Amino acid sequence: MRNDTNGVAGMENYTTLRAGEMAIGEFVDRKSRFIAQLVHVESSEEAAAHQAAMRAKHYDARHNVPAFILADGTERASDDGEPQRTSGMPTLEVLRGAGLRDVCCVTTRYFGGTLLGPGGLVRAYTAAAQAAIESAHAAGQLVEMTSVVPVDVTVPYSLYNQATRLVEDAGGKVVGTDFTDVVAVHVVFRVGEERPFLAALTELANGDECAVVDTPRFDEF
Repeated sequence: MRNDTNGVAGMENYTTLRAGEMAIGEFVDRKSRFIAQLVHVESSEEAAAHQAAMRAKHYDARHNVPAFILADGTERASDDGEPQRTSGMPTLEVLRGAGLRDVCCVTTRYFGGTLLGPGGLVRAYTAAAQAAIESAHAAGQLVEMTSVVPVDVTVPYSLYNQATRLVEDAGGKVVGTDFTDVVAVHVVFRVGEERPFLAALTELANGDECAVVDTPRFDEF
């Protein structure tokens, strides 16, 4: 993963699950089923909503254990009735270890009739969360979120091809183009990589300022 100390609010790039998708991993120990359900969230409220949805879906389960990490570093975990630190925290540790942010994992447990003990529970919740992440990786559901800066470029038609070539040379990505009486090119760069482009563009435009730099954000790149 590419770390960028000039990222949004000083944060490094991170990996998350693609929004709108769910990755599921399952682990069985002595007939107890542990079903980890991993989704993308961007707030504590969205994490709580995921837990509520899993409670409704698995209304007959004994436990629905949540753990989540947000991009701003917020972390929460609950054992949801399991012995202290045997379920929520191990799940959270798996998310941390995988470098994930903006994700919530709710692990549903169906009791199989045999007590597993604290060590057995830690292993089971850990294994289920790991299985969900492995499933997400295999399905191509994990994406890297990179600190990027949007730049809007306005040039006459005569400079359009040269301007887009400068974008490519600087490692930027054109995400949209509007053709009116001039050409408006919407571009994103990794934070910091827009600077040589802006200098080259100003030279191309004979000193005219024809770019507007927006606020950095995290996005797929």
